[in-house]
Amino acid sequence: MQLKRVLLDKINGFWMVTSLATILCLPLIIGTGLYLKAAPLFDQQSFMSLVFSSNWAPSKGEFGFWPFIAGSLYVTLLSFLFTAPVCLLAAIYLTQFSSKQLIRVMHPVIDVLAGLPSVIYGVWGILIIVPFVSDYVAPIFGTTSSGYSTLAGGIVLAVMCIPYILNMLIEVFNTVPSGLKEAALSMGATRWESVKHVVIRGNFPGIISAYGLGIAKAFGETIAVMMVVGNVVKVSGNPLHAAYPLPALIANNYGEMLSIPMYDAALMFAAFLLLIIILAFNLIFRYLIHKTKRQ
Repeated sequence: MQLKRVLLDKINGFWMVTSLATILCLPLIIGTGLYLKAAPLFDQQSFMSLVFSSNWAPSKGEFGFWPFIAGSLYVTLLSFLFTAPVCLLAAIYLTQFSSKQLIRVMHPVIDVLAGLPSVIYGVWGILIIVPFVSDYVAPIFGTTSSGYSTLAGGIVLAVMCIPYILNMLIEVFNTVPSGLKEAALSMGATRWESVKHVVIRGNFPGIISAYGLGIAKAFGETIAVMMVVGNVVKVSGNPLHAAYPLPALIANNYGEMLSIPMYDAALMFAAFLLLIIILAFNLIFRYLIHKTKRQ
């Protein structure tokens, strides 16, 4: 009997360690595969010229990925600027000021928004956001726009990210012991001061983590952004102009343009860039979490 228990314990331990090792190795395996598929491209252009060149002419063998990288970063930045304050303030209100009935209503709403397919957000963006940008936002700035723009992509992406970030922030704020807030109130702090100094300041690592996961998800989003962003290969700082994010490049062209020499390697390099940038985002946010924990 004792031998059977020891054997089962070792088997369970083996499978747990194997599962953990598999998860840890997955990013390395994916990155290695993408790099090997993109490697033929490095015989024609250096890594730096591929990343920072704006010349995109596949038929001529010119693959400059900077317009796609800039488009992805710009759309993600706009979505973060729209999402971050909304989610933070909504999470504070829901966890600290609202009634329990409102929280019970909001949780299913958040779950529904998180479960909607991205193509539904894309269709909504085409029907609502694109005409809004074209007919109302562009005239305010004295210009014209088709509506298919970086701004439209940022708005749609922000709406998509709200349920994920909001749900994480709610869970983070709910971990604050009620005794800490009551102690702040007993020392003469107002309701808002207790929230600011106990709930927000004490949960900086959790807030940063929620934002980091939200940005990583936003950067890799494909279908909804592709439907409203315009998909024009150019670098522009004007949010009313079209852009062409990296995920849209892969989704639009894989399987259709592979008769062009090196195009397959170029698309694999785009996927490799996505992996590197998202990894860089995660490392930056992990560093920020580490710094705030020490403070």
